[in-house]
Amino acid sequence: MSSHPSYTRVFGVFLRNALIRDMTFRGNFIVEIITRAFWFTAQLVLFELIYQSVNQINDWTRYEYFAFMATGMLINAIVETLFMPNCANFSELIRKGDLDFVLLKPIDTQFLISFEKVNLAMLNQVFLALCLLSYSLWQLETVVTVINVLLYALLIVVAVSFFYSMMLILSSTSIWFGRNQGLYDFWFYITAFARYPRSIYSGSIMGEMLQMVFSYVIPILLVVTVPARTLLGKSLEPSWLHLVAIASSIIGLYLARRIFVWSLRSYRSASS
Repeated sequence: MSSHPSYTRVFGVFLRNALIRDMTFRGNFIVEIITRAFWFTAQLVLFELIYQSVNQINDWTRYEYFAFMATGMLINAIVETLFMPNCANFSELIRKGDLDFVLLKPIDTQFLISFEKVNLAMLNQVFLALCLLSYSLWQLETVVTVINVLLYALLIVVAVSFFYSMMLILSSTSIWFGRNQGLYDFWFYITAFARYPRSIYSGSIMGEMLQMVFSYVIPILLVVTVPARTLLGKSLEPSWLHLVAIASSIIGLYLARRIFVWSLRSYRSASS
């Protein structure tokens, strides 16, 4: 019998626990689904009203922008389904001393911290985002090839990985700073910039500065814009931005792992 746990089976247990929890508190589950659906509708209506007055925003037509919006929502929904509840709960594990029990378990601590809680209600957002994306591509009469779909899926994984690395780095600071209630605020402020295509920030000094920072320092604009432009067949300037997005994700995951392990070395047990 292998001494190493099966991570697939463990994640399956996490999913089952999440389903049991949500079915136990059905009211809360339904309210969260309705709330997310309302937010999705509000965003859609807002930009539909805007596009009734203009033909395009920068180089994005109505349905091209809806495809971009769907891509951003899809990335955000996956991150919030898998990682947000866990990273937000990390400071509570430290404060209550429950991290001691996590460290004693015969499984990688980062895996356990990252995947233990799954927010199944956010899968509703994943479904709505995919519906909007499909509808937008149909309206645009875009010819989608298998290669485009596979590349798009890869870039979605790249984006999710990058945002996960950011969240893990932020939550790791809880070991040094105690309770980190600013996680949700930080996530909201950062993702607010990623809700709009990279090219929209062109045309002013402040916009160019934001575009530079959020493209090459904290490349949240790249990891959301690149998948959408790739699927739509829109050109990228410069053309090597695909590589920047992928490299940023790899570097982000490496740094997140290093910082997480470093923070655990600084942890002092609740019983010490």
